[in-house]
Amino acid sequence: MKIEETLTGNIGLAIKNLFDQTISSNQIVLQKTKQEFEGDITLLVFPLTKISKKSPEDTANKIGEYLKQHVSEVKSFNVVRGFLNLVISDDYWIKYLAASSTFNPALPAGRHQPSTISETVMVEFSSPNTNKPLHLGHIRNNLLGSSISEILKAAGKKVIRVNLVNDRGIHICKSMLAWKKWGKGETPDSHGVKGDHLVGKYYVEFDKQNKLQVTSHKPQDKDAEQNTELMKEARALLQKWEAGDKETIELWKMMNDWVYDGFAKTYKELGIEFEKTYYESETYLLGKKIVEEGLSKGIFKKREDGSVWIDLTLDGLDEKLLLRSDGTSVYITQDLGTAIERMREFKVNKMIYVVGNEQDYHFKVLFLILDKLQKQKVLPFGKDLGWASSFFHLSYGMVDLPSGKMKSREGTVVDADGLIDEMIHTAKAKTQELGKADILSSEEAEKLYKMIGLSALKYFILKVDPKKRMLFNPEESIDFNGNTGPFIQYTYARIKSVLRKSQITSHKPQVTSNTLHPKEKSVIKLIHDFPKVIAESAETYNPGHIANYVYDLAKEYNQFYHECPILKAEKEEEKNFRLLLSEKTAEVIKSSMKLLGIDVPEQM
Repeated sequence: MKIEETLTGNIGLAIKNLFDQTISSNQIVLQKTKQEFEGDITLLVFPLTKISKKSPEDTANKIGEYLKQHVSEVKSFNVVRGFLNLVISDDYWIKYLAASSTFNPALPAGRHQPSTISETVMVEFSSPNTNKPLHLGHIRNNLLGSSISEILKAAGKKVIRVNLVNDRGIHICKSMLAWKKWGKGETPDSHGVKGDHLVGKYYVEFDKQNKLQVTSHKPQDKDAEQNTELMKEARALLQKWEAGDKETIELWKMMNDWVYDGFAKTYKELGIEFEKTYYESETYLLGKKIVEEGLSKGIFKKREDGSVWIDLTLDGLDEKLLLRSDGTSVYITQDLGTAIERMREFKVNKMIYVVGNEQDYHFKVLFLILDKLQKQKVLPFGKDLGWASSFFHLSYGMVDLPSGKMKSREGTVVDADGLIDEMIHTAKAKTQELGKADILSSEEAEKLYKMIGLSALKYFILKVDPKKRMLFNPEESIDFNGNTGPFIQYTYARIKSVLRKSQITSHKPQVTSNTLHPKEKSVIKLIHDFPKVIAESAETYNPGHIANYVYDLAKEYNQFYHECPILKAEKEEEKNFRLLLSEKTAEVIKSSMKLLGIDVPEQM
């Protein structure tokens, strides 16, 4: 039993015995003791004064005395302004670490026992358009979605990772039209480029040619870019696509296949996987059907030009277009169809959309429309499908580089492939400069450079709260002494080196009443906290909690390493204990980094 559970139960008994009152466990608030105070766990006493009818200090002292007398794990206590700080005995921490050798301490509490899946969660992320390669913004999206999926699994949930590919629409037709006009039959094979980069080249070309038409005809018209002959051709191509024109469909399939092949290579480099991929070309028709049902129920309204809208002004929003006057759909149309299809197919309890914060309004509208459709019993909604509370938009901020904001249509986008290559190259230069790969063969060294480069990229992005806009600095991310992935990887490799040198395959210390070194205790406490960190990260959908936790663990271990002799410890049992502590620290570091999608090297 974890110490928090022991304390919670005994604090309840203390309240009963001292004040003749019964309280529930959720009324007992425990937290880590602040660093400036003595103690390990702190009880927030203020909420209990209504029950005790005494001052916070008096209440805290009485509960503290009771716990010291009745709970062997409580060594001492102190009271600071109504906070009861409890000092947990070294004996408890020693026993905890010894017991952890029988299960993986990196798993949440109870997970070493058979567990049941609490709920099914679907996580949608990536969601690229098939008109350009993945870029830096997509990297943050993919890393967040993949990491959150792993964290939710560790928290005991069944997770379905899905990708929604935006493979149709006017933006796709722009690339198609540009290739038809200026491509001269160019293919990825003929020019030795990734397919997604080739298609992206023609998306940029369309924009360039469209601007030239605006400049030469109507430079003063603010809507001129939408009314050029080129844009009219693109819209006509979209109508042909929706009508199933054979030639248009064949061109669309060919260019999309180029892009899918390119995406697959980038996903593999990043370690990104999905259980299922949806395509808007397959879901938009269901969305149109939903719009028709909504029209019949009076939820949506058709205007004189044939376009379909919903009025959300009474809900504090505005009017939203659902179908254009020419009958073609918009993003919200296909999102309605996709959401319903998923809920019907998987009966998920929660659906998380990992999408940038520029789409905050879009998801407010989407969730509100779904709620209205459910309340009006528009088919194909069923009683077994939950709605309003089932959807969550994991909104994240944009990523900037020191050189400034990215722009995609102008062709200055920082594409994912180029950034990955740059990170690996920088990792190689830094690693060779520091001599951290000297002991490896050339093949092993190349694997290490890639591992470090990807670690630097992933960790630097994931340590930041998703809601915050961030500045990604490639140079800063590869620092073997800072809050970075490479620093944590190096700590892991250092621990594995110590364990190899010990030549001891099993570390089973006898539990003694010896006093712990402060650094031994601080590392054990961090290992003890890992399940809570996983739970917090899963609850808030924030991998940053894991990232900053594992950095704290690595930093604390390095201080322990320098202050506490391990292989040259004075006593054999002390040596074995510190080896066990090292072994368990390595396990937690490896598990933490895995939740972030990062591999750790056995040596470097």
